[in-house]
Amino acid sequence: MENLIETPRLPRKRRSLAQELVTVLSEQIRDGLLKRGDKLPTESAIMEAHGVSRTVVREAISRLQAAGQVETRHGIGTFVLDTPSPSGFRIDPATVVTLRDVLAILELRISLEVESAGLAAQRRSAEQLATMRAALDALNESAAHASDAVASDFAFHLEIALSTGNRYFTDIMTHLGTSIIPRTRLNSARLAHDDQQHYMSRLSREHEEIYDAIARQDSDAARAAMRLHLTNSRERLRQAHEEAQAQRG
Repeated sequence: MENLIETPRLPRKRRSLAQELVTVLSEQIRDGLLKRGDKLPTESAIMEAHGVSRTVVREAISRLQAAGQVETRHGIGTFVLDTPSPSGFRIDPATVVTLRDVLAILELRISLEVESAGLAAQRRSAEQLATMRAALDALNESAAHASDAVASDFAFHLEIALSTGNRYFTDIMTHLGTSIIPRTRLNSARLAHDDQQHYMSRLSREHEEIYDAIARQDSDAARAAMRLHLTNSRERLRQAHEEAQAQRG
């Protein structure tokens, strides 16, 4: 199938366009718009549909390949390999609406991403490390605008999952999507009693510690840094939740 499915052009913001395209194509596969065995549109067609460069398209396709969702047959094209069942595991971001929901998601992330970071430190490639660095650089640049930072934040965590070489880590992260980033639903700085800049600065330091450990290929340090990052996020929000309840009580 080569008919191009009409989708809105990707927003040109300071974020990973490749990851935005991965998200769009993954949703089309998950929703059955692109089915197992279907041939993806040509690079040129995807470029035209989404207003992105050939480099962005190729990077997105490579990430889908790493996730086990597509395969490229040289001289023929790229084909869909896997269409997750609509009845399979999925967390609808629309249901992540309260602080309690976000805390529950963070508990799930701790169990998943701590080991993911350790495996990524062992298995990551130089190219994957460079992609993590690019995501962090984009996140740091947009630190003053939390809504703009979400895509880069998610891209960093998703690239860690991709670097494990285990498609199931990637599948779960893709299904979770940006609902795993608390500030897509809540003003986390306000809840943590921080000004926005100080809050984002702390998050940046935590992310850098994760990156540095993965760069050194120190699995234990990567696990510890990821656990600290997610535990800090959970505890900051838990404290705010308890204070909010006390004020209402």
